[in-house]
Amino acid sequence: MTMSDKYPSESGRRRFVKGVVGSAALSGVGVGGAATIDIATQPGGGGGGPTQFAAIQQLGGPAPRGMPYIPLELDEEGFLRGIWPEVETVTQEGVTYDVAEMELGGQTYSSAWYQYCGRQNAGGVEPSAEFDNYFRAIGSPSYDWQADELDEGDRIHIDDFEGYEDWGNGLGDDGVGKPAEATWRSEGVEGQLPVTLIRSTRVEELAQEDSPAGNWIEAASANGVIAYLNVCTHFCCVPGYKDSESAAQYDAENGVYCQCHQSTYDPFTPEFGTFIALPRPD
Repeated sequence: MTMSDKYPSESGRRRFVKGVVGSAALSGVGVGGAATIDIATQPGGGGGGPTQFAAIQQLGGPAPRGMPYIPLELDEEGFLRGIWPEVETVTQEGVTYDVAEMELGGQTYSSAWYQYCGRQNAGGVEPSAEFDNYFRAIGSPSYDWQADELDEGDRIHIDDFEGYEDWGNGLGDDGVGKPAEATWRSEGVEGQLPVTLIRSTRVEELAQEDSPAGNWIEAASANGVIAYLNVCTHFCCVPGYKDSESAAQYDAENGVYCQCHQSTYDPFTPEFGTFIALPRPD
């Protein structure tokens, strides 16, 4: 049996090798190199270790946890930008380094949320690095509406989600939520941070709830829009939201599906927990 025949075509798994290579290339760093870092140590860059997080809920497959949210806000013109935590200098075990951390929506929001799968090497994860924090459209997006209306590098505007209440692309149900694919804190530095944004009535409804999930979404969303770092926590691939016919086999046609190993996520349900963030290199 050849490698190309090893996985059934309906699973989308034949694209595994390309998916992994593409994910590593998108970050601009090697995933394998990141995995060899001893998480028990604190290199010159600092950070890492047990980290509380808020993420889109992991539902099935081998991924160990959800993918972290990126809290966001609207500027005065209606453009969407991520919220970056406040930066402070700390000393731990004789090592002094910067930490970006703040309390938001009942959770401790930290730049360490994004220190996994090689992204701890990305310039945008450096706590004190200065960016305007706007979400910018990618080239060759998965969605026809975005390919028709936005050029690579354009800032994402709230009006880009016009018709989100009924939007559909022939996969799953219409009206679940309208997506956009972007990068964040990635201009002019090594390593990109791939992002998915979704505007949905589900987000608007959840933000009205008096619960840990509702309080988080109310603080981390704007006008029904959420964002998350689109890097699968299993093997660092870039999953898709409502863009694969194979997702229906895993009950993910209205959610997020990773074709590499069939991990699935619910972007409209927050999960809270702790993971081991990798230290940032010097």
